Amino acid sequence: MLNKSEFEKIRKELNDYEVKREETIQISRNVITLSKQIIYSVHRNELDQASKLTKEIKSKIKLLDKKKSYDTGISFVAFQEYVEAIVFYELVKNNKFPSKKYLDVEVEAYLSGLADLTGELGRKAVHDAIKKDFKSVLKIKEIVEDIYGEFLKFDLRNGELRKKSDAIKWNLNKLEDMVFNLNSRI
Repeated sequence: MLNKSEFEKIRKELNDYEVKREETIQISRNVITLSKQIIYSVHRNELDQASKLTKEIKSKIKLLDKKKSYDTGISFVAFQEYVEAIVFYELVKNNKFPSKKYLDVEVEAYLSGLADLTGELGRKAVHDAIKKDFKSVLKIKEIVEDIYGEFLKFDLRNGELRKKSDAIKWNLNKLEDMVFNLNSRI
């Protein structure tokens, strides 16, 4: 009565799905690790190392399916970490702000990555303030201000992206305080 060949096809389909799921998890972990290494290298002003890592991460991110998560959220995290790392690198090295289209990512991953980027920019501002590079601190504050201004134009629901938007505001407040304190000392 049962169509055994149909069940054989189903077993193969489930097996193929599991193989793809495991690949997605592994590639995503690699992308997340590379993202952290890029950010760390940029903070240490090791831009040659960061450049090598960006080439590697760009080849890895192409292996992930933007639309299919395979019952895991790790690929979304990988995409947002990728956005954060590449935009941070491009801002510091080339004074450029990569677009969503250039990065070839989905909207939510792009916005989440930009929101997380503001924290790294805040850290960079602290490092730059220590080095007395006040121009850079002011420029960073203006970038975060611009990002926050754009986020304010969205009608975000009470979800993860809304929380990240609130974090931008907090990061901007810290930067404004830093700029105020630096100006008070001059």
